Formats: sequence, C-alpha cells, structure tokens
Amino acid sequence: MGRVVTIDGPAASGKTSVSRELARRLGWYWVSTGAFYRGLAYVAQRLKYNLDDEQALAKLASGNIWKVEMAENKTRVYLDVNGEFEDVTDAVAAEDVGSIASKVSHFPKVRQALLEGQRDCSHRTEGLVAEGRDCGTVVFPDAEVKIYLTARSENRAERRAKELGLNAQATAEAQSVRDHQDSTRKVAPMQIPENALVLDSTELNLDQVVSRVEAHVRQILHK
Repeated sequence: MGRVVTIDGPAASGKTSVSRELARRLGWYWVSTGAFYRGLAYVAQRLKYNLDDEQALAKLASGNIWKVEMAENKTRVYLDVNGEFEDVTDAVAAEDVGSIASKVSHFPKVRQALLEGQRDCSHRTEGLVAEGRDCGTVVFPDAEVKIYLTARSENRAERRAKELGLNAQATAEAQSVRDHQDSTRKVAPMQIPENALVLDSTELNLDQVVSRVEAHVRQILHK
C-alpha cells in the first residue's frame, strides 16, 4: 500500500477542491470515496432498486455493471448501458443523489461491500490523497496524515448552491438533513479522526487552506 493522506469533513467543506489540489502539489493520486456511495445511489435509483433492501443494494455495490475510477479532475463513475460503459460522473453530483447516498450508507453490508474498492485505490499508487466522511476513521485508519475540514453551515450551503446552481435555502435544508444522517448513523458515523488536524475553512480561500494543509502534511511525512 502506498502512503495515504486522508481529508474528511461534512458536505461542501472544501474536501474535494483541497484534496485534488494537494494531490497535484504532492504529485500523488487522489480519490473521493464519496463517489462510491453516490455511484451506487445513482445506479440504484436509475435501475429502480428498492432503497430499503440492504441485501440487494450490497449485491449491487459489488456488481460489475458499474465502476469507479481515479482521474485527475474528478473521481469518475461509469455505468454499463447495453454493453458500453457510460460516464455518469456529472449525474451523480446531483443533490437528490447525495441524499440517497447518505441513506444507503447507513447499511452495514453496503459499507462493507464498497470498502474493498475504496481501499484498493491505495494499492494503485505510491501516494494517495483520499477525501470523504470516514476516510481517516474507517477506510484508511492507519493513514500517516489525517485532516478534518469544516466550515459554518451557512457558508457550506452557499458554496454548494453556487457550485450546482441551486437555491441556497433549499440546499441548506437538504445539507442539514444529510449532516444529521451522516453524523448519527450507527455504522461509521462522520466524526473527527484521532490525531487529525482540524481546520475551519470559513474565512479562508482555497489557496490558504491548501497551503496550510500542505505544510502540515510535508512536516509529518518528512519527520
């Protein structure tokens, strides 16, 4: 397994932008582990699966009709449509897909089914920056460096709404529901990993956040 840096935090805290830029500066690969849940949610929705059927969803999670691949700018999701893999990466970013992803992530069998694929990303490279909600606590508990990004809820909602062209109030309400679901689920709830650097990005721009994270990472890695 290669060296791993994890970046966790709630929705729209800046995890994706920060992790992607950090990986670029380090010359490492990066992956959004949330893409696995969003991918599963999108495929289940599109194929009209019963979203309360844990067994069926876990089987789908391990199936070969969809896949997740690391790429420079996005963690890409593909769905097999009539024998050809279709890139559905943009579709899985939808807010309703995120809500479904939060719901299906409560199922222990689903989480277990996706875990192998998430961890396998670290075996494909000498260095990996992994972002999500449980990267430092569950997916890569032995990561050398762990970061937890956060920001005020209203600030996160504004970022998300601007990114997706949505209504800020509606985004804030949906985000509040997801935050509650993610932090209170019985299996692998979103929480601050032990020994993680906690950084509030509310008053910082992207370059400031990445620079602080990069300095911390390089300090730890070169001890």
